[in-house]
Amino acid sequence: MIDNAIETIRTATAKGPFQDKLFLVGGLLRDLALGLSPEEDIDIVCLSDALAVAEHLHQLGLTDHAPVVYPRFGTAMVTIAGIPVEFATSRRESYHPDSRKPVVEPATLEEDVLRRDFTVNTLLRNLHNGKDLDLTGRAFADMEAQIIQTPLDPVDTFTDDPLRMLRAVRFAAKLDFQIEAATRQAITQCAPRLSIISSERIRDELSKTLLLSRATVGLNLMLETGLLEQLAPELAAMARVTQNIYHLYDVWVHTMKAIENLPTDADLTVRLGVLFHDIGKPSSKSEDSRGVHFYGHQDIGAQMTRQILEHLKYPNEVINQVGQLVALHMRIGEYNQGWSDSAVRRLVRDLGDQIDELFTMCDADKAACNPDYHSLDSSEVLDRVAKVQQEADYAHVQSPLDGAEIMQLTGLPPGRKIGEYKEALISEILEGRLAPDDKIAAEEILRRMLEEESGD
Repeated sequence: MIDNAIETIRTATAKGPFQDKLFLVGGLLRDLALGLSPEEDIDIVCLSDALAVAEHLHQLGLTDHAPVVYPRFGTAMVTIAGIPVEFATSRRESYHPDSRKPVVEPATLEEDVLRRDFTVNTLLRNLHNGKDLDLTGRAFADMEAQIIQTPLDPVDTFTDDPLRMLRAVRFAAKLDFQIEAATRQAITQCAPRLSIISSERIRDELSKTLLLSRATVGLNLMLETGLLEQLAPELAAMARVTQNIYHLYDVWVHTMKAIENLPTDADLTVRLGVLFHDIGKPSSKSEDSRGVHFYGHQDIGAQMTRQILEHLKYPNEVINQVGQLVALHMRIGEYNQGWSDSAVRRLVRDLGDQIDELFTMCDADKAACNPDYHSLDSSEVLDRVAKVQQEADYAHVQSPLDGAEIMQLTGLPPGRKIGEYKEALISEILEGRLAPDDKIAAEEILRRMLEEESGD
């Protein structure tokens, strides 16, 4: 698909005013040079007007939509055969100290390359003759040496656009590269500059890092350089918080080990859940003659998680799901073989729609703990869960009588008491004494409740 889009652009701009003035640039060429599967987008730098190039392709009927243009930055976005393409006029940039939005001026290819984030992203390829240009002389060398460094002074680079610091740790994790010493030192020095970056952009970089197969490399770099302290100091506070005999590592290292034990296809919600699952431990830690304790850390952590994710502008659905995962992450571990079926039904109802995600988290969490003190076999719990789920959908079980029916039978107005009766009927279902759809039996149980209450 991406090759077809490139060929479409090449053919449509050949033998005309755009011939030899368009150059592929950035991550696409880097990944191809490293033998990696490139991401499904294309960046093209233009020695001519980028907006004119995009409009030319649109007039030929080759784009999926009209160009989305940003005249201030000299860029235009189109989609060709489903592939996003950004055209950018070759430019130089200057920055105001309190903003990452640059003042843009037309410039040479050499100047355009030098304003880019890292040398490994500076490679150019003439779209029409296929010739590669390494204008810094370091793109290929740094890819071969597996080094992340900036084309210009790293302090200037990160002062101008602090988001590049998070990109540096993400690329180091993604590519299994080392951050060059001066570049790493500059990240540590400039970390407080992250405060001028919007929460949304920080959120996106965190999410991209978490979804990498080597996510913990990026997260540890964030911690070591001070970026994590700027992003979420509550996460940084987990480092060096010692635990009890049930653990081999401090809270931060334990969390990293748990992330490493997630399945490769674990989605962002689960990964965020594992990252935050023990965030409440530093503030809940206590110690007595019986050892170290973290009473209520899951509830404290759930509240902290919601606050941080709200600050980072995650969607409400993600905030609610991750907060619930953190709040419930201890429930499966509380299981023992002596549990009755009714207790397992209550577990299923408590875990709700996130039961699969919580079992995934439980397995990752357990794998990061001290094996001498963790004997829980989650497959046994899954078998018990499967058994009771054959009876009914306990995760979504509702009272056989709705609020209106309960009000009619009791003569009560709407209010808290109606909800209590509904919960009491649900409890009867979970105890196995009432079928989920048995209204007649539910009415009889409700009448008995009323009689018992009147007798009191």
